[in-house]
Amino acid sequence: MGKPDVVRRVQVHHSILEIDPAQWQELKGSSFPFSDYHFLSALETSGSLGSRTGWEPRIVTLRNESILLGAVVLYQRNNSYGEYIFDFAWAEAYQRYKMAYYPKLTSAIPFTPATGSKFYLREGEDPSELFQAVDELGHEASGIHSLFIPEQQIPIYEKAGYFIRHSFQFHWQNRDFKNFAEFLSLMTSKRRREVLRERAQVQEKPIRIARLTGAEITPDLADIFYQFYLSTIEKRSSFDYLTLDFFKKVFTSMPDRLLLVMAYREGEPVAGALNYFDHETLFGRNWGCLEEYRSLHFELCYYQGIEFAIERGLKKFEAGAQGEHKLQRGFLPELTFSAHKIRDERLGEAIREHVVFEKKHVAETIAEYLEHGPFRKG
Repeated sequence: MGKPDVVRRVQVHHSILEIDPAQWQELKGSSFPFSDYHFLSALETSGSLGSRTGWEPRIVTLRNESILLGAVVLYQRNNSYGEYIFDFAWAEAYQRYKMAYYPKLTSAIPFTPATGSKFYLREGEDPSELFQAVDELGHEASGIHSLFIPEQQIPIYEKAGYFIRHSFQFHWQNRDFKNFAEFLSLMTSKRRREVLRERAQVQEKPIRIARLTGAEITPDLADIFYQFYLSTIEKRSSFDYLTLDFFKKVFTSMPDRLLLVMAYREGEPVAGALNYFDHETLFGRNWGCLEEYRSLHFELCYYQGIEFAIERGLKKFEAGAQGEHKLQRGFLPELTFSAHKIRDERLGEAIREHVVFEKKHVAETIAEYLEHGPFRKG
């Protein structure tokens, strides 16, 4: 008798908790900490997702009997907040035509403007099954949006009928620097003096700075950092997407993926910056302070992170969304990519045309920033 046919099955999960953690990690690998099982489950179980913030998990998986062959991190959205690839104008266009833009489907990490894969497939597998499953799931949605995708995945999305949108962020690139001083040596004398002055302004204060990772990140630090996080939320009149329980969970479950930069005055914590990292990239995420000190934000969020990246041999430091003030501190503009599929043909064509124009504007903006960059010519 021949072997029975192997059953391949596509499934939609309303929670990452429905998926075996070991299989998920084995499929996604060690890169991009934000799609780690611990991070995604912390978002869910801490109350950071759901109706409060408008992120409802719809994770799509492909299995060969009990083996996980592929997965797409996906959420059903009833708003566009916490995505950082802004489509509010698209939603307004739908409203003008008395059409519903929400719900939509978004493949992204909630509240996390970082480039990395949200689409995983075992080697040799065809992505068409997963894309077809996502299409079917999004049949009642206005569209499907994959945000901050890696550049090398663009052909996969284009083949599946998505169009590509360009944005940009300011990223720091490691040129195999031996130390911070070697990095500074590439800057113009004016920019170099400014960086040194900012670092001196912090060093002159009665402040001790500590870079913590791994076992140094104790659970009690989550309570402290949450106060920093809330202080930033209050100053920006923003929304506290992340809960205290979220920080407690990631501080406990994935400390080896975290870099916590803390500032102390007379032994008391006054400010902190939270970063995540893998074997190639440092990702800056959250910052806050209870006491204001000149240049402390730049020291904790940028300069300490650059030093850490150099020491660890990391290739890149993504310090988050927006912020042209990063340019003069060594972060250069770099394209970021998102992939989109709009259901309505008429509005979809109009949006595509706008995206073509937008790409030209983004390219011109990047060229303008590079013209006034912080590094010596040549």
